[in-house]
Amino acid sequence: MKKLCASLLLLCSSAAALAAPQIITVSRFEIGKDKWVFNREEVMLTCRQDQALYVINPSTLVQYPLNPAAQKQVESGQTRAQPIAVILATDPRDPQKKISLEPFIERARALCP
Repeated sequence: MKKLCASLLLLCSSAAALAAPQIITVSRFEIGKDKWVFNREEVMLTCRQDQALYVINPSTLVQYPLNPAAQKQVESGQTRAQPIAVILATDPRDPQKKISLEPFIERARALCP
């Protein structure tokens, strides 16, 4: 009976761990100064339900939508988030432009099941 209970407990905790969203941390140092798009030195990326991709500020835990699926969740009230423009830096070569988010979108998409 003890073995059965222990096995069930282990199985339940494993299932919960698999269901949790994956989160990775990326930094300006890792990506490179010329490709870094954020005004923070480090951010977290995650993929949530329905392939919704978010950037998270690790110091405040505020999240920002990275793709249309995430923006839809924010607009429908499923998730609270700030606009991504809040943490975007301008391109140092052309202050009128923003640097592409595509490398970060791809890294976050790789976290999706």
